[in-house]
Amino acid sequence: YAMLLSLIFLIVLVAAIVGFVFRHEIKTNFESNLDLALKDYNATTDRHSEAVDTIQRTLHCCGVQNYSDWERTEYFSQKGIPRSCCKNQNDCSEGDLKDPNKARLKVFVDGCFFLVTSRMESKMSVVAGISFGIACFQLIGIILSCCLSRYITNNQYEMV
Repeated sequence: YAMLLSLIFLIVLVAAIVGFVFRHEIKTNFESNLDLALKDYNATTDRHSEAVDTIQRTLHCCGVQNYSDWERTEYFSQKGIPRSCCKNQNDCSEGDLKDPNKARLKVFVDGCFFLVTSRMESKMSVVAGISFGIACFQLIGIILSCCLSRYITNNQYEMV
């Protein structure tokens, strides 16, 4: 039992170290994938487009770095900035969304990349705390199972 707990403890420890070491790579991949999703955005039921819309609506952001990122997309030349960027859905016309100067007043100007990564980093302390607590319980379990094993081998089994 102690060996099994030790193995699980080591796996969790390695996963935490790998996550910490490669956190910058995760950010870079997220940024490039979000940029790619913007370029391929089509406002249909495509799951990437839905994900972009959900992020923009939920976090009140627009684009990767800011709302002007949409100007470099094919979607912008056809329909302007997506409605998911609008501060007020009732006050956003297609004409406003096609003009970057008018859109600046109607849409969220902050980019989504910074908001997503800062929110993830703020939640990481909670995840780290919970992981530390679980690791402590595993260490206690390892110590107690070793003590029990030692006690059993020292006193042998009593015959009934």
